[in-house]
Amino acid sequence: MLYQLPNGKVIYLTVEQYLELTHEDIQYLMSIDFGEHILNPFTDSAVVQNTKEQYYDFDYYPDDDSLEERASDDEPFDDIIDLSNTSDI
Repeated sequence: MLYQLPNGKVIYLTVEQYLELTHEDIQYLMSIDFGEHILNPFTDSAVVQNTKEQYYDFDYYPDDDSLEERASDDEPFDDIIDLSNTSDI
């Protein structure tokens, strides 16, 4: 995320860095003249970066024939969950 220092310069920080930022850190960044002046308010904006989100169709259900062809190795979490020993449940 972009963070504007009190002197008008802008720096890039991660969320973790922003949460750990102290007043002394801000004073130090201004004292070493860190950052840059940004004239365009849409710098690094999602408006300028024309990217599309990937769409997932969760309502799609494949034919029964394709489900039978699927091997048991393709099942998610089958190596974690052992259904043969259900006496403990």
